[in-house]
Amino acid sequence: MGKLLVFTAPRTPGYQAYDDAPLKPDEVRIRTLYSGISAGTELTFYRGTNPYLSKQWDADNRLFRTGEQATFAYPVTNLGYEEVGEIIEVGNAVADIPIGAQLFGTWGHRTHFVAHLDYVRPRLMPEGADPLFGIFSHLGAIALNGVHDANIQLGDTVAVFGLGALGQIVAIMARQSGAKVIAVDLHDSRLDMARTLGADVTLNAARDNPAEAIKAMTNGMGADVCIEVSGSTAALHEAIRAVAYSARVVAMGFFQGDAHGLYLGDEFHHNRISLICSQISGVSPETSYRWNKPRLWQSAVRLQAEGWFDLRPLITHRAPFERAAELYEVLDQRPNEVVLPLLEFDTTQ
Repeated sequence: MGKLLVFTAPRTPGYQAYDDAPLKPDEVRIRTLYSGISAGTELTFYRGTNPYLSKQWDADNRLFRTGEQATFAYPVTNLGYEEVGEIIEVGNAVADIPIGAQLFGTWGHRTHFVAHLDYVRPRLMPEGADPLFGIFSHLGAIALNGVHDANIQLGDTVAVFGLGALGQIVAIMARQSGAKVIAVDLHDSRLDMARTLGADVTLNAARDNPAEAIKAMTNGMGADVCIEVSGSTAALHEAIRAVAYSARVVAMGFFQGDAHGLYLGDEFHHNRISLICSQISGVSPETSYRWNKPRLWQSAVRLQAEGWFDLRPLITHRAPFERAAELYEVLDQRPNEVVLPLLEFDTTQ
């Protein structure tokens, strides 16, 4: 029997048991080693604020519709999108993948998963790589997609607003792209982490008036690019204020509710700002003939394995799978203490 983490109601985690299906000849059985918890999308399901819970998503027209049955309802079972596991059983037609091989992927917070070979082959971990690198396959892909959307040029000044796990990765990748990175957050602990991981300048948004500080350090011009990763419309407004004339702001955060604190008649209107939405469901049309989601996932893992950066310091909290509720509670109630929470699974089962 396997076990799956679900939300039975807002702020109410639980578990569902499921049968381990027999393998088909071209399938493998995966035992989960680690699963990262999303502080963005996943927390909106935990809190009950995700629009899929109150509106219907019309995929054909790409519209949310009110007054119709919501797309999702409790219990919510589609949780978890950054998993690492090891193969513990293979079908009788599997000859090229050994038992014990490790892979990354998206199969939810569950103890076991059955996958077809077509799923497994492009997700195998690089030989000798720490399996924890795989935790960042999806989150790293989101960050890499955002950095691509930012179109960073060597020598640019890039300000990153919001230093949760995703914002920290964006700041690291922007630095690796040749930018001077200004990291902005409300919490000193996250600013300290960003500085340790390579940010050139850190600003506390509660004390430092980021837009004016960024203008001052760029001789009045502003940042070449601002990237908003917190999901706060007030932070988005400050990013718009901080960017140079006719420059780009990339909105990566998952904004909830109305746009409180966002004043589009101010700097946005007067400074001809380009506002770009970056979301992992798609890539920039200009690069879509070269970049797709599998390449983003693979690159996020490969770049770690090759030593370009190490994202493991972002893991600030761990708990056994059976105590997942503890991680959700601290993430919900004391988010400033958490960057990336990690579920650890019993490898004897």
